[in-house]
Amino acid sequence: MKTYRAELHVHTVLSPCAEIEMIPPLIVQKALDLGIELIAITDHNASANVQAVQRAAIGTTLTVLPGMELQTREEVHLLCLFDTLEQAESWQAFVDEHMPRLENNAELFGEQLVVDETGEFVRRETRLLLTSATLSLKEAVAGVTRLGGIAIPAHVDRKAFSLIANLGWIPPDLSIAAVEISRHLSPAEARQRFPQLGSYPLIQGGDAHRLGELLGANIFRLAAPTVAELILAFRNEDGRSLTFHSGALDNPEGQ
Repeated sequence: MKTYRAELHVHTVLSPCAEIEMIPPLIVQKALDLGIELIAITDHNASANVQAVQRAAIGTTLTVLPGMELQTREEVHLLCLFDTLEQAESWQAFVDEHMPRLENNAELFGEQLVVDETGEFVRRETRLLLTSATLSLKEAVAGVTRLGGIAIPAHVDRKAFSLIANLGWIPPDLSIAAVEISRHLSPAEARQRFPQLGSYPLIQGGDAHRLGELLGANIFRLAAPTVAELILAFRNEDGRSLTFHSGALDNPEGQ
């Protein structure tokens, strides 16, 4: 069993709202500088830069999980995390079938850049990524689960693009692994302010669009950095656990 400091919500330059510094080698180096050993790349409705970050992390202690931050038709942001590129690519193909055919306006929304592991330009993504798929939240969670991934509603305490703000509650039949809160409140404060959270496991995400936003608040005890192990940690089963980094929060606590 090993302890992993984790940040499961990281954007790259493929997300139009991310800074140009969010390129693979700088993301990897910043994570290592912070002692983070597990990250997930979660660009908006896209996964094309995941492999580049994984390649940039080769030979380091950092594990990079493939992921995506999907925007459902309810305008809810959902973290979709997987173990393999093949799973992420299958998910991407499914999402692409449900994305509107709209062109990105780079001047209005920002550039959407696919890069290699050194950060060199490969191509521009011309489809608009900052929009909703036609998938419902329930359809999205079911699709991620069907592929062997886990779905985690993102930054639920925010006033926009969040499950609680948009739906007002967490549907009890929604098969989610955990719920993400933002950097702006502690887990205890979140449970107090949002009783809808109930007993759902919480993670805290940096939602990093800049290097300085990498938070690494989550401390997992895992046998390996995999989706299956994360699920065990959310359940506090078989010695796996999730607590929070004392330096990342004003009020650190366990689940």
